[in-house]
Amino acid sequence: MKKADIQLQPRVSDRITFLYLEHCRISRQDGAIEVLDERGKCLIPAATVSVLLLGPGTEITHRAVELIGNAGTSLVWVGEQGVRYYASGVPLTHRSTLLEQQAKLVLNQRTRLQVAKKMYQMRFPNEDVKHLSMQALRGKEGTRMRKVYERMAQETDVEWHGRSYQVDDFSKSDAVNQALTAGNACLYGICHSVIAALGCSPALGFVHTGHERSFVYDVADLYKAQITIPLAFELASECPREEIATEMRHRCRDRFREMKLLKQIVSDLFYLLDVDEELRHLDVNVLELWDTHGNVSGRKSYASRPSDSDSEEWDER
Repeated sequence: MKKADIQLQPRVSDRITFLYLEHCRISRQDGAIEVLDERGKCLIPAATVSVLLLGPGTEITHRAVELIGNAGTSLVWVGEQGVRYYASGVPLTHRSTLLEQQAKLVLNQRTRLQVAKKMYQMRFPNEDVKHLSMQALRGKEGTRMRKVYERMAQETDVEWHGRSYQVDDFSKSDAVNQALTAGNACLYGICHSVIAALGCSPALGFVHTGHERSFVYDVADLYKAQITIPLAFELASECPREEIATEMRHRCRDRFREMKLLKQIVSDLFYLLDVDEELRHLDVNVLELWDTHGNVSGRKSYASRPSDSDSEEWDER
């Protein structure tokens, strides 16, 4: 099939949030993803999904990956129960404008601090944080999160001893920590998918730093107190432990859809990166050459004028 123009693809905010698959074979039938397991076959329109989480036992064909990539759907390979991240796929946009904007803000200490304060301001909507240092903001955030955990433990009558989990052994954590780990993995997948789809870098964080997913953790932290923490405590109070990871994914999926989280993340990223209307269009395929006097068109051959050989002026041949 001919590759669809990016202008015709559903926007990130209009797609299903995520789909988790495990122990199945994934192939392609025309413009649909074909999923085959012991229960039978299912066809999924590729462009309707924001991110596919591929768990253990999944096999995927080259043709399926081709379709998924063309549709702008992100692939994220995850571990058992969907709680470990291994690798991910491609962006939806051809533009580098948002990435350049992100890098410009990150690499300047003043603007980086402004964006970090914006993130904290979103968590403290009724407080003025402009004059607080990063140390003070981290302290306020730590206090806020402890209160959120304690309040949810009291409301659900779930015993809480703090956030802890074994990276290599999911089963060693208590029920609420298992639910938090599974839910946060889903939230990270969604945030990573939107960041990649917009052409930003998952690694260039403003609060978190030094990790390949620093910006993913920055963005996900905006929503944990609203989504994954309440759901985790609710599940820990009512769900059998052996079913908690699966049920958490289901409830996260439903909550993401109810909240229109994809649309919210896109809006929040535009706000954090101070993106104007002109930069919000992802359907423009632009290739330019950098120049000290302003970018020039790409896909052309240039040569300096013989009379201006010592200047930096360029002319189309």
